[in-house]
Amino acid sequence: MKKLVVLISGNGSNLQSIIDACANKYINANVVAVFSDKPKAYGLIRAQNANIPIHVLSDKNFVNREIFDSHLIQKIELYTPDLIILAGYMKILSDFFIIKYHKKIINIHPSLLPKYPGLYTHRQVLKNRDKEHGTTVHFVNNKLDGGPIILQSTIPVFIEDTEKEIIKRVKYQEHIIYPLAIRWFIEDRLEIRKNVVTLDGLILPSQGLLYNK
Repeated sequence: MKKLVVLISGNGSNLQSIIDACANKYINANVVAVFSDKPKAYGLIRAQNANIPIHVLSDKNFVNREIFDSHLIQKIELYTPDLIILAGYMKILSDFFIIKYHKKIINIHPSLLPKYPGLYTHRQVLKNRDKEHGTTVHFVNNKLDGGPIILQSTIPVFIEDTEKEIIKRVKYQEHIIYPLAIRWFIEDRLEIRKNVVTLDGLILPSQGLLYNK
């Protein structure tokens, strides 16, 4: 059975959706380890409750990011993962790490990329009075939130919306589309070829597939 390693920094709600999807066989794989840069990340408790090994690694005691990532890779490689999953991991990965796991790292971002990379996406949506918002699953490259897009899901934004309400609706969609994208990868249906994403051999549009249900 294929192996997933998940990197987190916080609450781990997406991690939980992945754990649940593996448990009910929606994803034919196992989460074999969870890594966090934050010792108090609630996602670590989620992992422990599922009997998944956890590791807390901080970059504070390392000279630079590349040396830290080299240490992180050594720990990850003990699990021989088929896929590295970023689920709210707030550290920017070095080129060294990305090259090591080229075509094997995916991330989920709370915006309709390429719009609003980085932080505070929901606030930007409200500030700009956008009528639509959403979330994006993408492969990871050395550009912040700039890797080839796999899948997106949209939500409407209403005049009376608060940031909290938007976050809740976006999270609901994330918990659907992230396990789906992971499932495609594990089933060998999803690939990246020369910066182009294919599903079942067909090239996806630059904005990926749109999931709306």
